[in-house]
Amino acid sequence: MDRRQFLAGVAALAAPAASARAQGPGTAPRTMVASPEAMQRLGERLTRLEADGLDPRWYGLTAEVPRDPGLIARATSAVMADLVQGRVAAIRGRTDLQRDLPPNTLNNWMQQVADAAEPAEVLNRASAPTPELTLLKSGLAAAQARAAAGWPSFPVGGRVLEPGATDETRVEALRARLVATDAELAANPGSGPVYDENLQAAVRRFQAAVGTDVDARIGRSTMTALNRSPQDLVNQLRVAMDMHRGAPPRPRDRRVEVNIPDYRLKVYDSGRIIMDMAVVVGSVARQTPMIQTRLTAVQFNPPWGVPARNAKEDVLPRLRRDPAAVVARGFRIFQRVDGEMVEVDATTVDWRAVNPDRFPYIIRQDAGDSSALGRLKFIMPNGDDIYMHDTPDRQYFPLAERARSSGCIRLEKPMDFLMLVLDGMPGWDRARADRVVAGRATSVSAIRRQLPVRLHYNTVTAEAGELRIRQDVYGLDAAYMRAMDTRQRVPGIPMAAAF
Repeated sequence: MDRRQFLAGVAALAAPAASARAQGPGTAPRTMVASPEAMQRLGERLTRLEADGLDPRWYGLTAEVPRDPGLIARATSAVMADLVQGRVAAIRGRTDLQRDLPPNTLNNWMQQVADAAEPAEVLNRASAPTPELTLLKSGLAAAQARAAAGWPSFPVGGRVLEPGATDETRVEALRARLVATDAELAANPGSGPVYDENLQAAVRRFQAAVGTDVDARIGRSTMTALNRSPQDLVNQLRVAMDMHRGAPPRPRDRRVEVNIPDYRLKVYDSGRIIMDMAVVVGSVARQTPMIQTRLTAVQFNPPWGVPARNAKEDVLPRLRRDPAAVVARGFRIFQRVDGEMVEVDATTVDWRAVNPDRFPYIIRQDAGDSSALGRLKFIMPNGDDIYMHDTPDRQYFPLAERARSSGCIRLEKPMDFLMLVLDGMPGWDRARADRVVAGRATSVSAIRRQLPVRLHYNTVTAEAGELRIRQDVYGLDAAYMRAMDTRQRVPGIPMAAAF
């Protein structure tokens, strides 16, 4: 809907029940018809907004039940807008955030509130209109209960706590922390300074739940997860709920989706997952951007033009250690001389004297088994030069935390993905694909069925009726929560209209 329609709906709903303000020439008055008793029940419902992931303070409310019908109506209009279309309209760089409500959806909800004998019931329906939001709301309630009870901290730093170790301070701290959130351990907590099998099993359950390596070792990542505050989890679920509101239904057509914090690529077709694989995504320092594009081509045996940042930060340190080893991996060094590109013998350069801030070389890596791109590169046009590719560095895929690339997406099963991408293209089968790869010549094949690709960021997902929660690896949930908290109210206009 446009802003004029929205403000008209807000103004009509915010009118006190005792007035008979008309919406325009020839229209009947649109006012809240609820009884004073029902309005008070609506006021009581507004005191429970935290169960919806909202903060009553955003709407001028306190912990006390509001009594003024005008305040109740104005707050209800703003709350309804946030429940129906989400509180955060957009964030720079988050192309994965989508709002796509049919026209007049919000006005229709507001009309229901205005016409309802029990407007609190309409608010309840708007708060969880989908199975996903119902599940998220249940998860939020559990997280809020845990936050109210709190949980002990675990000492940060020091050596890795290994299974079977004896440590009077840290083992008891670990046990106390997990008893607060693990019902199975709470029923049989054990005691003593030994990191025994019972406690190890609880740690493995915790690691599986938060997405760290399931090895019972208490290293940096597990320490960090153990020391997340209960409120962090609450806010993570609040963000997930807001992202769901007003989002369009997922397409039924075949498409590729990469969920960055879950480190997984999935291919959907007609609502089913037809392919699911691990991926390696950009590190915290070189984050994979959110992108919506299409697969247009596949390159066999691709060479790699090393980006300037990779050349300075990754390849230069290797050249300083052992330039011959770099050359053996297929890297070639070039320098522009008198306008022409000239290849340089890497073993003749004093790399320790090269200033990375004025790096004068261009580095390329030939196609081959050692190429950073492996044998396949999947091209998807975008402004960030991001693509999906094979990789010789297979050691990262078994790890739980896979934010380790320079921004591009490394595929666990590139040949399987290739065959899916080439599906329906005459003359292509696995045997031919294997021959082209084995031929080692660089070639490009356009893709007939250009599948949509979406790189997105959802730390909370629903799978088989259960919530899957992952770490906020890039801090985007935290940024989203700040946007929810700091959205500015436009003077003289209800908060629901301030976008």
